[in-house]
Amino acid sequence: MTADKGERVVAAFEAAKGLLVLCVGFGLLAFVDVDLQTVAEDLVRTLHLNPAKRLPRIFLDAAERVSDMRLWTLAVLAFGYAMLRFGEAYGLWFGKRWAEWFAVASGAIYIPFEAHALYERVTAVRVTALTANVAIVAYVGVTLWRRMQGRGPPAPKKPEAATGS
Repeated sequence: MTADKGERVVAAFEAAKGLLVLCVGFGLLAFVDVDLQTVAEDLVRTLHLNPAKRLPRIFLDAAERVSDMRLWTLAVLAFGYAMLRFGEAYGLWFGKRWAEWFAVASGAIYIPFEAHALYERVTAVRVTALTANVAIVAYVGVTLWRRMQGRGPPAPKKPEAATGS
C-alpha cells in the first residue's frame, strides 16, 4: 500500500507534533537542578506582574511544588508521546494500515474532551483544535474504509526490469 497526499500531510502534522513535544521534554530537562522558585519570581518581576494576583500566584505556587523527579517524569512522558507520534507519522507516510487504525483511534479519543472544553468556553484555539482533529479523523477514517473496500489508491507501479540485448 502507498499513502496518498492527504495521509502524507497528516503524517507531517503528526511528526511536527512529535517534534514539538520532544522539544518541550528537552526544555523541561533544562530545569533539572535549577531553583525554579527563583526563576519564576524573576519572570514575574520581569513581566511586571503583581505576584499577589491570581494567575501569577498560581504560577509561583506551581514552581514551588515542582521537583526534579517530576521534571524527569514529565520529560520521559513527553519522549514516549513523541515516539508514538513519530511512529504514527512513519506508518502514515508509508501507507501502513496499522497506522491508519492508530491515527483514527488516537485522534478520536480526544474529540469528546475537546468538545467538552469548547462547550465550557469557546476560544479560537479550541475551535481550531476540534476542527482539525475531526477533519484528520474523518479523512484517515474514510481512507481506511475505502482501502478496506478495495477502493483505495492504486499500488505503486514497479519499474520494469531492463532487458539486456
